[in-house]
Amino acid sequence: MGRTETWQRAFYARDLAGTVILMGVPTSKMRLEMPLIDFFSRGGSLESSWYGNCLPERDFPMLIDLCLHSRLPLARFVTERIGRADMGHGFHTMHAGQVLRSVVVL
Repeated sequence: MGRTETWQRAFYARDLAGTVILMGVPTSKMRLEMPLIDFFSRGGSLESSWYGNCLPERDFPMLIDLCLHSRLPLARFVTERIGRADMGHGFHTMHAGQVLRSVVVL
């Protein structure tokens, strides 16, 4: 889940002509409040990214193929492996920013 505070800080920290890309998926209740003149006067662009702006029907098979042929080292992105009974702990560590990715082992 994305955080509005992070997005807003990134907007004000970027170069005046820079780009901010929202990558965390917000909930339907999240709102961003900011003066519209700030957006207008600072230029640049604001974008969102869903799956890295890939086309899943095209790109997922290619990524799977890369993984199967050991050309995409996904294991480097897994911080911990947890069981179903530990999912509460997994959500806690994720929200606390203590892990990059938890994988639930069934």
